[in-house]
Amino acid sequence: MMTMTEQEYKPVILNKYTTILKSCRNLITKEDIRQIRSAFKIAIQNESKAKELNYREIIRILDTTLIITQEIGLGRTSIICTMLHKTVEKDLLTPEQIREMFGEKVWQIIRGLKDISHIYATQRIVDSENFRKLLLSFAEDIRVQLIFLAEKLYALRQAATLSEKEQQQLAKETSYIYIPFAHRLGLYNIKSEMEDLALRYSNSKIYREIEQKLNESKSAREAYIAEFIAPIVDELNRREIKFKVKYRTKTIASILNKMRKSQVEFEEIYDIFAVRFIIDSSGENEKPDCWRVYSIVTDKYTPNPRRLRDWISVPKSNGYESLQTTVLGPNNRWVEVQIRTERMDEIAEKGFAAHWKYKGGSSDTIIENWLNELREILESNQKDAIELLDDMKIDLSDKEVHVFTPKGDLITLQAGATLLDFAYAIHTNVGCKCVGGIVNQRNETLKYVLKNGDQVAIITSANQQPKADWLNFTVTSKARNKIRQYLNEEVNQQADIGKETLMRRLKNWKIEYNDEVVRRLMQHYKYKFARDLYQGIAVGKHDPAEIKEILTAQPEEKSIPLPPKDIKVSRPKKVDEDVLLIDKNVDNVEYKFARCCNPVYGDDILGFVSIGEGIKVHRKQCKNAIELVRRYPYRIVKTQWTNDGATSYQTILNLTGKGEGNIITKITELISKDPHATLRAISINSAEGIFDGNITVLIDNTEHLSQLISRLKHIEGIIKVNRHDSMLE
Repeated sequence: MMTMTEQEYKPVILNKYTTILKSCRNLITKEDIRQIRSAFKIAIQNESKAKELNYREIIRILDTTLIITQEIGLGRTSIICTMLHKTVEKDLLTPEQIREMFGEKVWQIIRGLKDISHIYATQRIVDSENFRKLLLSFAEDIRVQLIFLAEKLYALRQAATLSEKEQQQLAKETSYIYIPFAHRLGLYNIKSEMEDLALRYSNSKIYREIEQKLNESKSAREAYIAEFIAPIVDELNRREIKFKVKYRTKTIASILNKMRKSQVEFEEIYDIFAVRFIIDSSGENEKPDCWRVYSIVTDKYTPNPRRLRDWISVPKSNGYESLQTTVLGPNNRWVEVQIRTERMDEIAEKGFAAHWKYKGGSSDTIIENWLNELREILESNQKDAIELLDDMKIDLSDKEVHVFTPKGDLITLQAGATLLDFAYAIHTNVGCKCVGGIVNQRNETLKYVLKNGDQVAIITSANQQPKADWLNFTVTSKARNKIRQYLNEEVNQQADIGKETLMRRLKNWKIEYNDEVVRRLMQHYKYKFARDLYQGIAVGKHDPAEIKEILTAQPEEKSIPLPPKDIKVSRPKKVDEDVLLIDKNVDNVEYKFARCCNPVYGDDILGFVSIGEGIKVHRKQCKNAIELVRRYPYRIVKTQWTNDGATSYQTILNLTGKGEGNIITKITELISKDPHATLRAISINSAEGIFDGNITVLIDNTEHLSQLISRLKHIEGIIKVNRHDSMLE
């Protein structure tokens, strides 16, 4: 960063401060402005107590405050808290002074921010139990989250000045924590920017490639949009409807996700932008005016009925309202169209802060309900913070389903929610005792997946109790946490019985009960926790005679894989931590490629320390790998390819198509002509003109694999080709 002089800093600071005052909506009285000025003065004075005034810190405070006012839409109280909480962290202001000058609410928010800073000072959030403490701080006041997100957005925007390791850590935290919360709070602009910045620092190569392609296609894209909107604009003007038109290009992160999901290249994605019509309408006219515009759009272009989303009649749980459809535009290209009013657009841009504004109150039932649920989740005694984090991420998903109670009350749940999720949403006791339900006057099981508009009544039984398999078909965080809480209590009770049983038997066998005894049994039965061992004993899983034999036998010398931190492996010149280097000459560490995902040279990979089988190398996108990272983060080894990869790698491709009786011949001929691919096996099944199957090939690297997939797609009859990575080992 270029160094500025004092004279250069002063006008920049003044300009930013003035912009803050102008952008804040609730600075109504002179007292409001006085309090803002007082807070800023205190912040500057405390920075000036150092030998040299830290202008960069003052700029940071002002830029963060601008995010608070301009991009989130918060007001006076939040500005004061943003300006002062770093001062409070340095113990330059007491709680009593804060309360006296600015009131109890300001102190409450600052205390939450102070708690978060303390958490970060002690340990990283991701992969740690501190995540629970972070959520508890969030659950106190929604403005704590909003200010926290503003600070993290500022940090991301300045991340170019950080080291690569710090950038990677920040990107990881952003993906796990900040993006899901920004989405849940309706801050779609901030969420989108965070997604792109996280991708920029976690996978800069792919980010730059897509960015370049977007820039190259910009002029053609803008020309197409102009052609698309022209007839709609003419008709809206003719009918004297006041409106504004915006268009947005999908974020680089969302484009990448679509490429991976659809197994297509950038050039094969056409809907990389959306057109938005913002109507000047208010009150009771909002809904009919939006549908009028919808009618005009669909008169000009053919809509896809499956892509209509009416979030005006039933808004999303975070307050989002919009009418969305996808229409077939010129040159047979699909275009996403959003129709909303000025009020709806502001809520969509600024989330709950704008929602509060239009509700005309200081709180909102939607967010209060969510915070209450968050507090309830945190009461569960889960040991795995990552497990809690994953459940929270699931519950923050985009898709929703709206169902009704027998009394007609509307319940909004995550898409994919089952009848059992609904029962837990009603009440924990209802969920625990649920045996089924009546959906639209028909009896349904616990596994029934709810659909929009369903009317649901729950059937309970006093003899029912939660079961472990319930976790397989519940998706909401409340249901999953309550089930786990019950199961944990049951397991703890069984474990206590099992421990007593083991101690009694050891006494009879004249064997001393100690940690070494427990460790030997855990090692033999491959348990991670002693509790699981005790439970296994309690339920009769382990024969007492076998336990005695294990403990009385002479222990064998056995090599056990060391945890990742102790592995001594090769180190490339520019890597600052232990990394397993994969090439054909690795002889210091036993490793093999996982069969579930078949990594190919060039894939993003990681290593997992298995018991007795060395290190298994997985693709990072592999379903098994994602689960292993979640459950055993301490056994993950950072892994990368060297420039000296093996000559070939085995991978499996899934094929789907129709017609063509000679498809096998075409596939074998194509591969035989490819110098970089060798066909090992082919299996095609056909029925009623539709075929699907797998081919196993040896390939040099991911580049050659992409080329092969592209050529296979061009074979007449083949509809879809993708890598097979979901087979369990």
